[in-house]
Amino acid sequence: MVAWAVELSEYDITFMPRGNIKSQILADFILELSSPPEETSVQPWTLSVDGSSNDPLSHTG
Repeated sequence: MVAWAVELSEYDITFMPRGNIKSQILADFILELSSPPEETSVQPWTLSVDGSSNDPLSHTG
């Protein structure tokens, strides 16, 4: 910090540190970003194919 104060004093600029972030705001921000997504029900898929897609030698079904 002293080095910055010396550098800034050449230009007649005074360093003023930022205020603290309220801890509750920071906690809410972290909670918002880290909460797991809502669970959704998984629906099974139905695959429909025509007869030409089903090769009898493929050993399916």
